Amino acid sequence: MNSRPSRRSLLLVAVAAVAVLSCTLLAVGLWRESGESGTAPSAPSVTTPAGPETPAGGTTGPGTATPSGGDRHDAGHGPVAALGRSAPAKVNIPAIGVASRLEELGLDGDGVMETPNDPDLAGWYTPGPAPGQRGPAVIAGHVTWNGDRSVFHRLAELTAGDTVTVDREDGTTATFTVDRVEQYPKDEFPTVDVYRDLDHAGLRLITCAGDYSAADRRYADNIVVYATLSHTG
Repeated sequence: MNSRPSRRSLLLVAVAAVAVLSCTLLAVGLWRESGESGTAPSAPSVTTPAGPETPAGGTTGPGTATPSGGDRHDAGHGPVAALGRSAPAKVNIPAIGVASRLEELGLDGDGVMETPNDPDLAGWYTPGPAPGQRGPAVIAGHVTWNGDRSVFHRLAELTAGDTVTVDREDGTTATFTVDRVEQYPKDEFPTVDVYRDLDHAGLRLITCAGDYSAADRRYADNIVVYATLSHTG
């Protein structure tokens, strides 16, 4: 029997490797807060109090989210039908007071996801799905900039059941329900969970978190909010 792998098998392995590499490069995009000074404050965490803006009576932590590893669809709550592709214009997150127009983010010359130029604006990763379209749409934003709070400073305060709405250029609004909020060390960023293909419309909100290193000019962790499309209009 010929034990050599077939050309098709080798091709599939190569494609899978490229996909993983691409995801890794995307994840690196928010590893550094390039506008930060050496006095940047620690970013809010899902495992520690978020500071004076933390809701009274408790902190945001693992107990406020659904179990890690499952989203709303996996848990048996069927999401609504996905929409066609249309660029997003604005993201609204009422629970943390975010109402932001969206910049367009691509890849820089090193193959790393760009970050928003304006620290007060979030950005949509344009090579990926549009919010409301099938797949994991990605919206990223800075947590701080030169020591000041930025658009996603309070992202870690979100909990399961909170809503995120995205106004799209075709006039529709995609409403997502938060499934879980996770915090990861940057060298353990869950590229597969964040960027894997979905059979429904999902949303990933990403920012930095944890302690800030002036020497490396980056935060130690990332916050990832996982959400599922729950209404369109």
